Amino acid sequence: VAPRSIPLEPARLAATEKYSAQVRLSEDKLRVENFIAGLPFPLVRDEDPDVAVKLMFNYENRIIVDDLDVRNFDCDTGAISANAPMRVEKHFEIEHFRRLYYVGRLYHEPMPTWPTNDGIRYREALYPLVEPFDLKGVGFTYNRYLDPARQDDSWLYYPLLKRARRLSTAQRSEALFGQDTDIDSYAGYAGNIAWMEWRLLGTKRILASMHSRNFPGAWGEGPADFAFKDTWEPRDVFVIEGRSRLPGYAYSRRVIYLDRESYVIAYTELYDQQGELWKAWVNQWKIGDRPFPGATRSVYDYEQQFLPAITMFDLQLDHATRCRLPSPRFAGEEGWYINFGDAEGTTEEAFNLSAVISQGR
Repeated sequence: VAPRSIPLEPARLAATEKYSAQVRLSEDKLRVENFIAGLPFPLVRDEDPDVAVKLMFNYENRIIVDDLDVRNFDCDTGAISANAPMRVEKHFEIEHFRRLYYVGRLYHEPMPTWPTNDGIRYREALYPLVEPFDLKGVGFTYNRYLDPARQDDSWLYYPLLKRARRLSTAQRSEALFGQDTDIDSYAGYAGNIAWMEWRLLGTKRILASMHSRNFPGAWGEGPADFAFKDTWEPRDVFVIEGRSRLPGYAYSRRVIYLDRESYVIAYTELYDQQGELWKAWVNQWKIGDRPFPGATRSVYDYEQQFLPAITMFDLQLDHATRCRLPSPRFAGEEGWYINFGDAEGTTEEAFNLSAVISQGR
Protein backbone atom coordinates (compact mmCIF):
# COMPACT_ATOMS: atom_id res chain seq x y z
CA VAL A 1 0.00 0.00 0.00
CA ALA A 2 1.04 3.64 -0.25
CA PRO A 3 3.11 4.92 2.68
CA ARG A 4 1.47 7.09 5.31
CA SER A 5 3.04 9.65 7.59
CA ILE A 6 3.78 8.76 11.24
CA PRO A 7 3.78 12.02 13.20
CA LEU A 8 5.10 12.43 16.73
CA GLU A 9 2.41 12.59 19.39
CA PRO A 10 1.70 16.24 20.30
CA ALA A 11 3.19 15.94 23.81
CA ARG A 12 6.39 14.31 22.50
CA LEU A 13 6.70 16.90 19.73
CA ALA A 14 6.27 19.75 22.22
CA ALA A 15 8.89 18.23 24.55
CA THR A 16 11.29 17.80 21.63
CA GLU A 17 10.90 21.43 20.62
CA LYS A 18 11.31 22.60 24.22
CA TYR A 19 14.29 20.51 25.37
CA SER A 20 16.29 19.12 22.42
CA ALA A 21 18.49 22.21 21.97
CA GLN A 22 20.07 21.60 25.38
CA VAL A 23 20.87 17.91 24.87
CA ARG A 24 24.47 16.84 24.29
CA LEU A 25 26.15 13.51 23.64
CA SER A 26 28.61 12.74 26.42
CA GLU A 27 32.31 12.78 25.60
CA ASP A 28 32.53 8.98 25.88
CA LYS A 29 29.39 8.70 23.67
CA LEU A 30 27.70 6.41 26.18
CA ARG A 31 24.90 8.70 27.37
CA VAL A 32 22.91 11.82 26.62
CA GLU A 33 23.38 14.80 28.90
CA ASN A 34 20.70 17.34 29.85
CA PHE A 35 17.94 15.13 28.48
CA ILE A 36 14.47 15.86 29.86
CA ALA A 37 11.88 14.48 27.41
CA GLY A 38 11.10 14.08 23.69
CA LEU A 39 13.66 13.21 21.03
CA PRO A 40 17.21 14.17 22.01
CA PHE A 41 18.61 14.69 18.48
CA PRO A 42 15.76 15.53 16.07
CA LEU A 43 18.06 17.41 13.66
CA VAL A 44 20.90 14.87 13.44
CA ARG A 45 22.41 14.71 9.95
CA ASP A 46 23.77 11.70 8.08
CA GLU A 47 27.23 13.26 7.84
CA ASP A 48 27.51 13.72 11.63
CA PRO A 49 30.37 11.44 12.82
CA ASP A 50 28.19 10.39 15.76
CA VAL A 51 25.06 9.89 13.67
CA ALA A 52 24.60 6.18 14.48
CA VAL A 53 24.63 6.47 18.26
CA LYS A 54 22.47 9.62 18.13
CA LEU A 55 19.91 7.80 15.99
CA MET A 56 19.83 4.95 18.50
CA PHE A 57 19.28 7.40 21.34
CA ASN A 58 16.41 8.85 19.29
CA TYR A 59 14.97 5.34 19.00
CA GLU A 60 15.40 4.67 22.72
CA ASN A 61 13.54 7.85 23.62
CA ARG A 62 10.94 7.54 20.86
CA ILE A 63 9.46 4.45 22.50
CA ILE A 64 9.30 5.95 26.00
CA VAL A 65 5.83 5.76 27.55
CA ASP A 66 4.81 6.68 31.06
CA ASP A 67 3.61 3.11 31.56
CA LEU A 68 2.64 0.11 29.49
CA ASP A 69 0.70 -3.11 30.05
CA VAL A 70 0.42 -5.59 27.17
CA ARG A 71 -2.08 -8.25 28.17
CA ASN A 72 -3.10 -11.78 27.28
CA PHE A 73 -0.81 -12.47 24.34
CA ASP A 74 0.39 -15.78 22.99
CA CYS A 75 3.28 -17.23 21.03
CA ASP A 76 3.94 -20.39 19.04
CA THR A 77 7.35 -21.81 18.43
CA GLY A 78 8.29 -24.59 16.04
CA ALA A 79 9.96 -25.80 12.88
CA ILE A 80 9.35 -24.11 9.52
CA SER A 81 9.99 -25.31 5.99
CA ALA A 82 9.41 -24.27 2.40
CA ASN A 83 6.82 -26.99 1.87
CA ALA A 84 4.60 -27.14 4.96
CA PRO A 85 3.05 -24.96 7.66
CA MET A 86 4.86 -24.37 10.94
CA ARG A 87 5.06 -27.50 13.06
CA VAL A 88 4.17 -26.04 16.44
CA GLU A 89 6.22 -27.51 19.27
CA LYS A 90 5.11 -25.25 22.11
CA HIS A 91 2.31 -22.79 22.66
CA PHE A 92 2.89 -19.95 25.13
CA GLU A 93 0.34 -17.72 26.80
CA ILE A 94 1.40 -14.74 28.93
CA GLU A 95 -0.83 -12.52 31.05
CA HIS A 96 1.22 -9.32 31.28
CA PHE A 97 4.22 -7.52 29.85
CA ARG A 98 4.72 -4.26 31.73
CA ARG A 99 7.04 -1.25 31.64
CA LEU A 100 7.23 1.80 33.87
CA TYR A 101 9.45 4.74 32.92
CA TYR A 102 10.98 7.20 35.35
CA VAL A 103 12.30 9.64 32.72
CA GLY A 104 10.76 11.38 29.73
CA ARG A 105 7.29 11.17 31.27
CA LEU A 106 4.64 13.20 29.44
CA TYR A 107 1.20 12.27 30.82
CA HIS A 108 1.14 11.51 34.55
CA GLU A 109 2.79 13.02 37.59
CA PRO A 110 5.51 12.94 38.55
CA MET A 111 6.73 14.29 35.21
CA PRO A 112 8.87 14.74 33.25
CA THR A 113 11.11 12.87 35.72
CA TRP A 114 10.26 10.55 38.59
CA PRO A 115 13.42 10.68 40.74
CA THR A 116 14.67 7.42 42.28
CA ASN A 117 17.48 6.79 44.74
CA ASP A 118 19.11 4.25 42.39
CA GLY A 119 18.80 6.28 39.18
CA ILE A 120 16.37 3.91 37.44
CA ARG A 121 15.52 4.60 33.81
CA TYR A 122 12.68 2.07 33.61
CA ARG A 123 11.43 -1.15 35.13
CA GLU A 124 10.10 -4.07 33.14
CA ALA A 125 8.31 -7.30 34.01
CA LEU A 126 6.81 -10.24 32.12
CA TYR A 127 4.62 -12.59 34.15
CA PRO A 128 3.01 -14.95 34.71
CA LEU A 129 3.27 -17.53 31.95
CA VAL A 130 0.02 -19.49 31.78
CA GLU A 131 1.08 -22.02 29.14
CA PRO A 132 2.87 -24.37 28.56
CA PHE A 133 2.17 -26.32 31.73
CA ASP A 134 5.84 -26.99 32.54
CA LEU A 135 6.48 -23.22 32.61
CA LYS A 136 3.26 -22.18 34.33
CA GLY A 137 3.94 -19.28 36.68
CA VAL A 138 7.36 -18.38 35.28
CA GLY A 139 8.17 -14.67 35.15
CA PHE A 140 11.00 -12.16 35.11
CA THR A 141 11.56 -8.59 36.17
CA TYR A 142 14.46 -6.17 35.78
CA ASN A 143 15.61 -2.60 36.31
CA ARG A 144 17.40 -0.55 33.64
CA TYR A 145 19.57 2.24 35.04
CA LEU A 146 20.54 5.67 33.77
CA ASP A 147 24.20 5.00 34.53
CA PRO A 148 25.57 3.09 31.50
CA ALA A 149 28.24 1.49 33.69
CA ARG A 150 25.58 -0.18 35.83
CA GLN A 151 24.29 -3.53 34.60
CA ASP A 152 20.60 -4.44 34.69
CA ASP A 153 19.25 -6.08 37.80
CA SER A 154 17.41 -9.03 36.25
CA TRP A 155 15.58 -11.84 38.05
CA LEU A 156 13.91 -14.94 36.60
CA TYR A 157 11.51 -16.98 38.73
CA TYR A 158 10.83 -20.73 38.19
CA PRO A 159 7.91 -21.99 40.35
CA LEU A 160 8.70 -25.66 39.73
CA LEU A 161 12.18 -25.15 41.16
CA LYS A 162 10.83 -22.74 43.79
CA ARG A 163 13.71 -20.42 43.20
CA ALA A 164 14.60 -17.14 41.51
CA ARG A 165 17.89 -16.78 39.70
CA ARG A 166 19.73 -13.69 38.67
CA LEU A 167 20.50 -13.18 34.98
CA SER A 168 23.71 -11.61 33.75
CA THR A 169 23.46 -8.91 31.12
CA ALA A 170 25.05 -11.19 28.50
CA GLN A 171 22.27 -13.74 29.08
CA ARG A 172 19.77 -11.22 27.75
CA SER A 173 20.88 -12.30 24.26
CA GLU A 174 20.07 -15.97 24.92
CA ALA A 175 16.80 -17.55 23.79
CA LEU A 176 14.57 -18.43 26.73
CA PHE A 177 12.05 -21.23 27.32
CA GLY A 178 12.76 -23.03 24.05
CA GLN A 179 11.72 -20.03 21.95
CA ASP A 180 13.85 -18.21 19.39
CA THR A 181 13.39 -14.82 21.06
CA ASP A 182 15.78 -13.15 23.47
CA ILE A 183 15.05 -10.27 25.84
CA ASP A 184 17.49 -7.93 24.09
CA SER A 185 15.58 -8.26 20.81
CA TYR A 186 12.16 -7.17 22.09
CA ALA A 187 10.69 -4.56 19.68
CA GLY A 188 13.83 -4.97 17.56
CA TYR A 189 16.30 -3.87 20.26
CA ALA A 190 15.78 -3.62 24.02
CA GLY A 191 19.37 -3.52 25.20
CA ASN A 192 21.23 -0.56 26.60
CA ILE A 193 22.45 1.79 23.86
CA ALA A 194 25.78 2.15 25.70
CA TRP A 195 26.50 -1.57 25.47
CA MET A 196 26.91 -1.52 21.70
CA GLU A 197 29.30 0.15 19.30
CA TRP A 198 27.10 1.66 16.59
CA ARG A 199 27.85 2.37 12.95
CA LEU A 200 25.62 3.74 10.20
CA LEU A 201 25.86 1.42 7.20
CA GLY A 202 23.69 3.61 4.99
CA THR A 203 20.10 4.28 4.04
CA LYS A 204 17.69 2.13 2.13
CA ARG A 205 14.09 1.83 0.99
CA ILE A 206 12.41 -1.31 2.29
CA LEU A 207 8.94 -2.79 2.73
CA ALA A 208 7.62 -2.66 6.28
CA SER A 209 4.27 -3.31 7.94
CA MET A 210 3.68 0.05 9.61
CA HIS A 211 -0.06 0.67 9.20
CA SER A 212 -1.39 -2.86 9.50
CA ARG A 213 -5.11 -3.54 9.41
CA ASN A 214 -5.52 -6.77 11.37
CA PHE A 215 -5.89 -6.72 15.14
CA PRO A 216 -5.03 -9.18 16.54
CA GLY A 217 -2.50 -10.14 13.91
CA ALA A 218 -3.32 -12.69 11.21
CA TRP A 219 -0.84 -15.34 10.12
CA GLY A 220 0.04 -16.16 6.54
CA GLU A 221 -1.02 -19.35 4.82
CA GLY A 222 0.80 -22.63 4.22
CA PRO A 223 4.59 -22.39 4.63
CA ALA A 224 4.25 -18.63 5.25
CA ASP A 225 2.20 -19.06 8.43
CA PHE A 226 5.17 -18.23 10.67
CA ALA A 227 4.82 -14.59 9.60
CA PHE A 228 1.89 -12.17 9.68
CA LYS A 229 -0.27 -11.43 6.67
CA ASP A 230 -1.12 -7.76 6.32
CA THR A 231 -0.39 -4.56 4.42
CA TRP A 232 3.21 -3.49 3.75
CA GLU A 233 4.41 -0.09 2.60
CA PRO A 234 7.68 1.35 1.27
CA ARG A 235 9.68 3.08 4.02
CA ASP A 236 12.98 4.91 4.02
CA VAL A 237 15.20 3.57 6.79
CA PHE A 238 18.59 3.99 8.37
CA VAL A 239 20.60 0.76 8.34
CA ILE A 240 22.55 0.67 11.61
CA GLU A 241 25.02 -1.94 12.80
CA GLY A 242 25.56 -2.65 16.49
CA ARG A 243 28.42 -4.74 17.90
CA SER A 244 28.24 -5.70 21.57
CA ARG A 245 30.84 -4.51 24.06
CA LEU A 246 29.83 -7.35 26.43
CA PRO A 247 31.84 -10.59 26.65
CA GLY A 248 29.79 -13.72 26.06
CA TYR A 249 27.13 -11.98 23.98
CA ALA A 250 25.37 -14.43 21.67
CA TYR A 251 25.47 -12.30 18.51
CA SER A 252 28.49 -10.89 16.74
CA ARG A 253 26.39 -7.99 15.45
CA ARG A 254 22.89 -6.65 14.91
CA VAL A 255 21.74 -4.82 11.82
CA ILE A 256 18.75 -2.61 12.59
CA TYR A 257 16.40 -1.11 10.02
CA LEU A 258 15.24 2.12 11.68
CA ASP A 259 12.40 4.08 10.12
CA ARG A 260 13.68 7.56 9.21
CA GLU A 261 10.45 9.35 10.09
CA SER A 262 9.17 7.56 13.20
CA TYR A 263 12.42 6.16 14.67
CA VAL A 264 10.83 2.76 15.32
CA ILE A 265 12.40 -0.48 14.12
CA ALA A 266 10.91 -2.30 11.15
CA TYR A 267 13.16 -5.33 11.53
CA THR A 268 16.49 -6.51 12.84
CA GLU A 269 19.01 -9.03 11.51
CA LEU A 270 21.22 -10.94 13.94
CA TYR A 271 24.53 -12.60 13.04
CA ASP A 272 26.38 -15.46 14.70
CA GLN A 273 29.98 -15.37 15.92
CA GLN A 274 31.21 -16.48 12.49
CA GLY A 275 29.49 -13.51 10.88
CA GLU A 276 26.75 -15.56 9.23
CA LEU A 277 23.13 -14.40 9.25
CA TRP A 278 21.42 -16.32 12.04
CA LYS A 279 18.08 -14.80 13.03
CA ALA A 280 15.72 -11.97 12.14
CA TRP A 281 13.07 -10.14 14.16
CA VAL A 282 10.18 -8.52 12.27
CA ASN A 283 7.70 -6.07 13.78
CA GLN A 284 4.13 -5.55 12.66
CA TRP A 285 3.16 -2.00 13.57
CA LYS A 286 -0.32 -0.56 13.78
CA ILE A 287 -0.35 3.23 14.04
CA GLY A 288 -3.66 4.76 15.07
CA ASP A 289 -5.75 6.26 17.85
CA ARG A 290 -6.98 2.83 19.01
CA PRO A 291 -6.02 -0.80 18.44
CA PHE A 292 -9.24 -1.64 16.56
CA PRO A 293 -12.45 0.25 15.66
CA GLY A 294 -14.54 -1.14 18.53
CA ALA A 295 -12.02 -0.40 21.28
CA THR A 296 -13.42 1.59 24.20
CA ARG A 297 -10.62 1.70 26.80
CA SER A 298 -7.31 1.98 24.96
CA VAL A 299 -8.37 5.04 22.96
CA TYR A 300 -6.22 8.15 22.40
CA ASP A 301 -6.65 11.61 20.92
CA TYR A 302 -3.41 11.14 18.98
CA GLU A 303 -1.88 8.32 16.94
CA GLN A 304 -0.34 5.67 19.18
CA GLN A 305 1.94 2.74 18.32
CA PHE A 306 0.67 -0.82 18.75
CA LEU A 307 2.31 -4.14 17.86
CA PRO A 308 -0.39 -6.63 16.85
CA ALA A 309 2.20 -9.30 15.99
CA ILE A 310 5.91 -10.05 15.85
CA THR A 311 7.89 -12.91 14.44
CA MET A 312 11.46 -14.06 14.96
CA PHE A 313 12.91 -16.76 12.78
CA ASP A 314 16.12 -18.75 12.84
CA LEU A 315 17.48 -19.11 9.32
CA GLN A 316 20.09 -21.71 10.31
CA LEU A 317 17.76 -24.10 12.16
CA ASP A 318 14.59 -23.44 10.11
CA HIS A 319 12.77 -22.52 13.27
CA ALA A 320 10.51 -19.61 14.24
CA THR A 321 8.58 -17.99 17.07
CA ARG A 322 5.47 -16.00 16.27
CA CYS A 323 3.44 -13.92 18.74
CA ARG A 324 0.10 -12.16 18.60
CA LEU A 325 -0.44 -9.31 21.03
CA PRO A 326 -3.15 -9.90 22.22
CA SER A 327 -4.20 -13.48 21.50
CA PRO A 328 -7.42 -13.91 19.53
CA ARG A 329 -8.45 -16.36 22.26
CA PHE A 330 -9.50 -13.30 24.28
CA ALA A 331 -12.42 -11.82 22.36
CA GLY A 332 -12.56 -8.05 22.63
CA GLU A 333 -9.22 -7.79 24.44
CA GLU A 334 -7.71 -4.42 23.59
CA GLY A 335 -4.31 -5.71 24.63
CA TRP A 336 -2.35 -2.44 24.81
CA TYR A 337 -2.84 -0.19 27.83
CA ILE A 338 -0.47 2.75 27.44
CA ASN A 339 -0.14 5.83 29.64
CA PHE A 340 -2.90 4.90 32.09
CA GLY A 341 -0.93 5.72 35.23
CA ASP A 342 -2.02 3.52 38.15
CA ALA A 343 -5.47 2.91 36.66
CA GLU A 344 -4.54 -0.37 34.94
CA GLY A 345 -2.29 -1.78 37.65
CA THR A 346 1.11 -0.71 36.30
CA THR A 347 2.33 0.45 39.69
CA GLU A 348 5.80 0.20 41.21
CA GLU A 349 4.73 -2.80 43.25
CA ALA A 350 3.97 -4.77 40.07
CA PHE A 351 7.71 -4.89 39.29
CA ASN A 352 8.87 -6.29 42.60
CA LEU A 353 10.22 -9.84 42.60
CA SER A 354 7.73 -10.62 45.37
CA ALA A 355 4.87 -9.80 42.97
CA VAL A 356 6.32 -12.12 40.32
CA ILE A 357 6.62 -14.93 42.88
CA SER A 358 3.13 -14.32 44.26
CA GLN A 359 1.51 -14.48 40.80
CA GLY A 360 3.56 -17.55 39.88
CA ARG A 361 2.25 -19.71 42.70
